[in-house]
Amino acid sequence: METPSLVEELRHFVAERDWSQFHDPKNLAMLLASEAGELLAEYRWVPSDKADEFSRNPDARQRIANEIGDVGIALFLLCDRTGIDLQTAMREKLARNGQRYPVAHSKGRATRPLG
Repeated sequence: METPSLVEELRHFVAERDWSQFHDPKNLAMLLASEAGELLAEYRWVPSDKADEFSRNPDARQRIANEIGDVGIALFLLCDRTGIDLQTAMREKLARNGQRYPVAHSKGRATRPLG
């Protein structure tokens, strides 16, 4: 990932349009949620067992990529505004999830382990 240069591009894009005044953490979190909803809408009514096939369809794939781009932009803007390093946050969460969901109790299961 080219995170530093991408963040700089996003900062430049926002600055050119004087949008930082609208990019407080609350509004960016709402943007992230709404963009994630638009991504989710692409899969509405697609049966789970057809989701991979649907994702490979060129027209659907382009729409999905556009929505993923919007979600990523919103997430990077939120991280930049709050000073949270995305990769660090992800690594720390992955470590906590490793403790919460030990392989012996989680492998092949969609439910949470008890306790």
